[in-house]
Formats: sequence, structure tokens, C-alpha cells
Amino acid sequence: MPESHMNSLHSRVFDRKPILFRDAPVTADTARVREIIESSGFFSPQEIEVAQELVEERLAKGISSGYLFLFAEAEGRVIGYTCYGPIPCTMESYDLYWIAVEQTLRGTGFGRELLQRTEQAIGRAGGSRIYVETSSRELYGSTRGFYGACGYEEAAVLEDFYAPGDHKVVYLKVLS
Repeated sequence: MPESHMNSLHSRVFDRKPILFRDAPVTADTARVREIIESSGFFSPQEIEVAQELVEERLAKGISSGYLFLFAEAEGRVIGYTCYGPIPCTMESYDLYWIAVEQTLRGTGFGRELLQRTEQAIGRAGGSRIYVETSSRELYGSTRGFYGACGYEEAAVLEDFYAPGDHKVVYLKVLS
């Protein structure tokens, strides 16, 4: 899959700002990803570090890192992103590692569009199955609802995975 800094100009407008999508990270994305993840209030300091490290890993190793991104920008500022990649030792399966949007855009439908564009990119790359995992904690109820509303089905629950009483919930979407 060829890299490009600017994939396409989005015709839809949020707050009267055209949205630009790109798949290649730049150094400034490291700090911006951290800000977006922190603003959600969902993630632990360790999880925030991991999100930032994935951008750094991609910057250091390129596509061979296995981490692919889709960044959305308005007026030169990243307002949301996804991180995903092919699952090693599978033929057509991908993991969606992260999807996050600026706190002010939650509930606007922008996350759904970002996810749909990521699904399209995975499909163009030959992927047919997308797996995403999240926590069973009450805090993540809206996240689980989001995946369900986007056509993902609960595929597995691994009890006490993250901590006692905090299960890993795995969702799956088969692309058609």
C-alpha cells in the first residue's frame, strides 16, 4: 500500500472546516495523538504511552512496523485518527488498535466516518476481517455501543483479562 501525505480532501464540513485525510504520520502527530487520547478520560497513563509509542514506531520503521494510520485534519490540526494493522500469521485479518477523535467531536458522527474510511483502506489492502478489543468496564459502554452501531459483533469475552472484573471484549466485523 503506497504512502501518501495527503490522501483526499473531504467534502463534508465540521464547524465549517474542510477535513483532510492522510495516512503517513509526521513527527508532530506524536504529541497530538497523546493530547487526543488524554482528553478522552478513558485511558490509563500506560495506555496513553502505548498510543504515542505506536506513532513513534511507525515513524522509525515505516510500514514495516505493521502499524498503519489514518489521520484527519482540520485547518492543519489533527482532530482524529485510527491505528490499525494486519495481524501477523493471518491472511486477511486486521486489528484496529486505536480510534480516537477530539473530545469536541464525540457524538457528531465523525468517529463513524473515520472508522468507515479505515475499513475501506483495509478492504483495499486485501483485508476482510477487522478485530477490535475493548474493556467491559462501565466507562467503555459507549465505546461498545459505538462498535455495535458500526456493524461490529461481539466475538469473544476474556474474563478478568485486564484486571479482576475487567474483561476484554473482542468485536469482529467481516467486510463484504
